[in-house]
Amino acid sequence: LRVALRGDPLLNSPRFNKGTAFSPRERKALGLHGRLPYRENTLEHQCERAYEQLQARDTAIRKNTFLQSLRDQNWTLYFALLQRHLKELVPVIYTPTQGDAIASYSHLFRKPDGLFLTFKEIDRMEEEFLEQTRGKEIDLVVCTDAEAILGIGDQGVGGIGISTAKSAMYTLIGGLDPSKTLAVMLDVGTNNEQLLNDPLYVGWPHRRVTGEDYDKFVDKFVQLVRKYYPHSLLHFEDFGVNNAYRLLHKYRETHAAFNDDIQGTGAVTLACIMAAIGVSSRSSAASTGKTQGSRLSDQRYVIFGAGSAGMGIAVQVRDAMVTADGISRKEANRRFWLIDREGLLYDHTGEEFVRPFEEGWGKSAQSGSVGLLETVKKVKPTVLIGCSTAAGAFTEEVVKAMDQGLTNGEKPIIMPLSNPSRLVEAQPVDIMKWTEGRALVATGSPFGTVEMKVGGKDKSFRIAECNNALIYPGLGFGAILAQSRKVTDSMLIAGAQRLARLSPAIEAAPSKDALAKSSDAVYEYNGEALLPDFAAAPQVNYEIGVAVAQQAVVEGTASSDWLKRSGSADDLADSEVRDMMLDEVRERAERKVWVPVYAEYEYDPNGVSD
Repeated sequence: LRVALRGDPLLNSPRFNKGTAFSPRERKALGLHGRLPYRENTLEHQCERAYEQLQARDTAIRKNTFLQSLRDQNWTLYFALLQRHLKELVPVIYTPTQGDAIASYSHLFRKPDGLFLTFKEIDRMEEEFLEQTRGKEIDLVVCTDAEAILGIGDQGVGGIGISTAKSAMYTLIGGLDPSKTLAVMLDVGTNNEQLLNDPLYVGWPHRRVTGEDYDKFVDKFVQLVRKYYPHSLLHFEDFGVNNAYRLLHKYRETHAAFNDDIQGTGAVTLACIMAAIGVSSRSSAASTGKTQGSRLSDQRYVIFGAGSAGMGIAVQVRDAMVTADGISRKEANRRFWLIDREGLLYDHTGEEFVRPFEEGWGKSAQSGSVGLLETVKKVKPTVLIGCSTAAGAFTEEVVKAMDQGLTNGEKPIIMPLSNPSRLVEAQPVDIMKWTEGRALVATGSPFGTVEMKVGGKDKSFRIAECNNALIYPGLGFGAILAQSRKVTDSMLIAGAQRLARLSPAIEAAPSKDALAKSSDAVYEYNGEALLPDFAAAPQVNYEIGVAVAQQAVVEGTASSDWLKRSGSADDLADSEVRDMMLDEVRERAERKVWVPVYAEYEYDPNGVSD
């Protein structure tokens, strides 16, 4: 790599700094003699030292602060360290610890990181945007207005911490070059009284701007992204519920826009459901001799918690039914029963996901409200999802009623997804006990393996975690690789389908064809997890990224460069041309992945400097 930096400017550049890993030749050529101690270290030695220093910090927030400092000094070492201790350190740089760091941002502030755009300075927005991005190639823009940060609400300018953390996750797990990512804080004020009254608060001390002024500010920013980086992915993060849905709907048809809170949550849940259906339908086929209930639209879904998460999951699964199973939107809506704190959603309006009053709901209850147990008994759901934060809501009676309602050899698919773990609708160990090991379980928080006897045999059931990070970095990587003009529902479904196929439970099961062809075929679910372990997230997201990019090429939403190479839709219909293009996607993906290793440097006054 030819670099235009020497001496202190080189050591102060987190992108190019190698610390003690500079070779004797590089030290001489780049003016580093006397600026570094004598001995050269390998990256492995540096990781060992950094991990030792990290372990000396006795709290998660201190570890978070140390890692942020390391990131400010040396990107390669930072990501190499995280890569070596992925499962241990992601909770430190991301949720839950990053939430504490964001809440204390103004008091922990040392060095700015990212682009701060403030409503009060809207007239200077383009100038400030270009000052920070001029000459750079940007693949990813992560922006937030910090209204709904990680479950802790309005955090004002501290929200920059979620943009930087999300960008880091795209690099760590999705393989994006950190020099091509941009973290943005859209500072429109805050309604957090504690921040407004804090003399050390570093953001704009003003109540949140709303309405037309807010829309103009956000739109000016989005148009700058579209103008200067038309092929970038624009990731909206932790906006308030109303703005999140509205902004995604407004911009998703004109730019590659993505909202992890809405689409990521829905996509990883969809993948888990697909994997669970695959296990359940195989189990049913093995026990009854008939393959049934193998499609998304064959299921009955009860979703307990009809807020943004529950509604987002319903929309994602519904849209997947329409695309994958070829049924109408209206027909797909009728597969869902949503329950909020007032009970089952039903009335005369005919709105989406609201059950019609004519079905007889509420007649048996004095108040007219229909609870979870009554719904489960009447609907006999195959899939039960919890997004309510109502701890213990999936009682023994509810779970047993669901299990007993399935009479064709299906397995009850039960997903208590509420976070944190203390708010989960049911403990996995209880669900497995109440269903005598028949349930397929996934949670929103990490849980240990459930050990129990089933039919006199000792069994271990590994509980899958529906972690968005298993899918959103790959979705983003695929959209960026294809330079897609938008992120379509079919691209999201392609990513979810690839994740479902990587399920340990599916990989361990015989194929549906094998079960159908052989009357002697035997299948017994042995407790494999419905989703891959988080330790495999980088490899999993790479495969998801390839699938998403391939879908973008096939459907024609990829950039003109891809479309020129792939030809017309008729050309892609030719299996040889199609296979060649899909192979090229994988080849380009391999070249696109950024890995944290040191390059060798040559000094060149005309080389790279930022």
